[in-house]
Amino acid sequence: MPALTWDQTDSIALALQEKFPDLDPTHIRYTDLHKWITELPDFRDDPQASTEGKLEAIQMAWLDEYQDNR
Repeated sequence: MPALTWDQTDSIALALQEKFPDLDPTHIRYTDLHKWITELPDFRDDPQASTEGKLEAIQMAWLDEYQDNR
């Protein structure tokens, strides 16, 4: 997998869904989401470059993946 950056919303969401398949993304805190994203093995962006908007977009994309797998 190519290196992940904050702008790769769908790729990050897919990676999170694969790592946490039973976790409902609507019940998480942004602090946890940020930590999990920056700990992904392929994540190569500046951890400080995230914004609430980017985290929200990733959370919503993850929710789509989560619902597709139910």
